[in-house]
Amino acid sequence: MKTIAILHGPNLDRLGKREPEVYGHATLADLEDFIRVGARQRGLGTTFFQSASEGALVDKIHALTDEGIAGFIVNFGAYSHTSIALRDALSAAELPAVEVHLSDIKAREPFRHHSMTAGACRAMISGKGFGGYAEALDQITQWL
Repeated sequence: MKTIAILHGPNLDRLGKREPEVYGHATLADLEDFIRVGARQRGLGTTFFQSASEGALVDKIHALTDEGIAGFIVNFGAYSHTSIALRDALSAAELPAVEVHLSDIKAREPFRHHSMTAGACRAMISGKGFGGYAEALDQITQWL
C-alpha cells in the first residue's frame, strides 16, 4: 500500500477554535479522520504532521521523501503565501503534491490571493472545506 503524507502548517491545530465563521467547528483530529477514511477507501495509507515551524515542515518533507513516501497533500497555512523554503523542499522531493486550503484564498485579504508554494504542486484546491481534501485524494490517486 502506498502512503501519502498530509502536512499541516501553522494554526491548523486551532481548527474548531480559530475563526469558526471561516473554518467551521470541526477540529484537526476530525479533518485527519476524514482524510484517513477517504485514503483507505482509495487504497492509500496516510501519515500526518502539523507544525507551526517552517523549518520543521521542511525537515519533514526531506525525511519523508528519503523514507519513500508516495506523495503529499499540504496545507501550509500562512506559509503558503510566503515560503520559498517550503516550495523548494517540495520541488526537490519530485513527488506528486496537492495544496489544499479550507477557505477560498481568492475571496480573502489580498495578501492571501497568491500561494508561493502552489507552484511546486501539481494542483491547488481552495475554498471547498473538507471536500477539498477528498478532491486532493482523488487527484493524487490518479498520479500514483
